[in-house]
Amino acid sequence: MAQITPENIIRHELIGLDVKIANCCNKQIIGMKGKVVFETKKALFIEDGKDRKVIPKNIAKFQFKLPSGMIVNVDGIKLIGKPENRLKTKVRKW
Repeated sequence: MAQITPENIIRHELIGLDVKIANCCNKQIIGMKGKVVFETKKALFIEDGKDRKVIPKNIAKFQFKLPSGMIVNVDGIKLIGKPENRLKTKVRKW
C-alpha cells in the first residue's frame, strides 16, 4: 500500500491514525484527541485511552497525524461515504 500523504489521505485507511478535532459545531469536543478505532459512512469512532466517542463526519474538521509525523487538516464532509467506496474514489486537488 502506498504511503499516506496530505494529497491522498482521503483515499486511505484512517483506522489507527492519531486525530484531533480542530473545529466543530459542538464546542465541547473541539480539541479532543485520540486514535481512530473504527469508521462508518457518517462517523469516526475515536478512543482517547479511557472513552470511545462517535464523531459525525459532517460536523467536524479533523487534524490527522500521519505516520511521517506530518499534520493534515481534513474537512469531515470530504470523508463522508462508506470507507471501502471512499478508497476507490478519485480525489480532486484541494
